[in-house]
Amino acid sequence: MKLHYRKYGSGQPMIILHGLFGQSDNWNSLAKQFSESGFEVYAADQRNHGLSPHSEDWDYQVMADDLQELIADHQLKNVVLIGHSMGGKTVMQYALQDPGNVDKLIVVDIAPKYYPPQHPSVIKGLSAVDFNVVKTRKEVEAILSEYIDDFGTKQFLLKNVYWREDGRLDWRFNLGVMLEKMENVGSPITSDSSVDVPALFIRGAKADYVLDADIDMIQELFPRSMLETIEGSGHWVHAEKPKEFFESVMRFVK
Repeated sequence: MKLHYRKYGSGQPMIILHGLFGQSDNWNSLAKQFSESGFEVYAADQRNHGLSPHSEDWDYQVMADDLQELIADHQLKNVVLIGHSMGGKTVMQYALQDPGNVDKLIVVDIAPKYYPPQHPSVIKGLSAVDFNVVKTRKEVEAILSEYIDDFGTKQFLLKNVYWREDGRLDWRFNLGVMLEKMENVGSPITSDSSVDVPALFIRGAKADYVLDADIDMIQELFPRSMLETIEGSGHWVHAEKPKEFFESVMRFVK
């Protein structure tokens, strides 16, 4: 699948993949910072998200294949891969199947293990929005507020509301397929062998996605990996602590 992407700067290629319900423009500020530091940055929308096509096929293998197609189309070599949450699992899957083209791997607040379905209140809130009835963004926000207390989460989701046609709003992400196949997001990333790719795993100190108990599993797949914890941050490390996140990545890649 041809993914939509935003490109910044020139230099060594860097590809950034967002997480579930995200999109490439969530990474605009950091992508520009990386581009000003000597990287040609591609911030991509994964399938069923943002401006990329929708598909009934949605798992880590097809998402890794999409990443492979983006890399091949632009003849990119020696790539730095950054992935947050779901995007982190996508870049892990790709690195395990094509490690020779990966210079460095940065995985943000996710481990290769299985996760049960997350964010039940978010799912309920999204499912409660009926765009046959709802006609304004304020109405969408009011419905989400019945299920979601966190202001930042609501604003993050509302960025996905757009005018599909005159008088009709919709989600940019493919909510129907996501609800049907949400279990796939939690699927583990596995391999019969490890890969010799330098890897940085970054976790938020206030999140519980990457535990100390997960380090052995990470090391089995990526023996040249290191784990860094960013204090004061939850799951959305790059959004909550962008300065610390940028500095952590730059120390690793430089």
